[in-house]
Amino acid sequence: MNKLLIGDRNYSSWSLRAWLLMRQCGIAFEERQLLLETPEFAAGLAEFAPARTVPTLVTPDGLVVWDTLAIAEYLAERYPDAGIWPEDDALRARARSLCAEMHSSFSALRSRMPMNIAASLPGKGRDAEVEADIARIFLLLGQARSGPNPDGPFLFGRFSAADAFYAPVLMRLRTYGVELPVDLVHWGEALLSLPPMRAWIDAAREEGRFLASEELYRDPPPGAQ
Repeated sequence: MNKLLIGDRNYSSWSLRAWLLMRQCGIAFEERQLLLETPEFAAGLAEFAPARTVPTLVTPDGLVVWDTLAIAEYLAERYPDAGIWPEDDALRARARSLCAEMHSSFSALRSRMPMNIAASLPGKGRDAEVEADIARIFLLLGQARSGPNPDGPFLFGRFSAADAFYAPVLMRLRTYGVELPVDLVHWGEALLSLPPMRAWIDAAREEGRFLASEELYRDPPPGAQ
């Protein structure tokens, strides 16, 4: 069986992308969680060199695939009927473009609004550069939703890798109190209603771990290590 190595659900945005994609697309895997900033994290990944980050996918034949974009492309080739990408050539190209831009861009949003599902931090981190990232994201997602979407409420109709890649963005917007534009509200509701998404959010809120390196705007809770 496939094995997927993930980090903390509350903080690890890239882990959420791969995990949600596989769960929602019905690709079976065994989950192994490596908690961030622990000795076990480095030791666990050392078993699967050259991977150095989560998520990392280990296939049944021992192939190690790291980096979420590489994982998505591997899964699309290995499971062609799983719906990783839209079937239509043009939509598939657009979906890949959205994922590539998510993969390489939006550094202000990432650094000043890190994913922190258990927190509520309205208004924090929203400087001009972050606002520009948010505006660009809303433009991309709005264009995706304004195209032909006959099959469902997701970015390209049916759920695809594009939705998984932007799921952590939706989590950030909720944490920092940023409202979705009207044309994206239905998409956000659909994504949040997915059983795997609900399960991830619930588990993130129950973890109870505090990482000072990820908590830019909160003091440590009493007794935190």
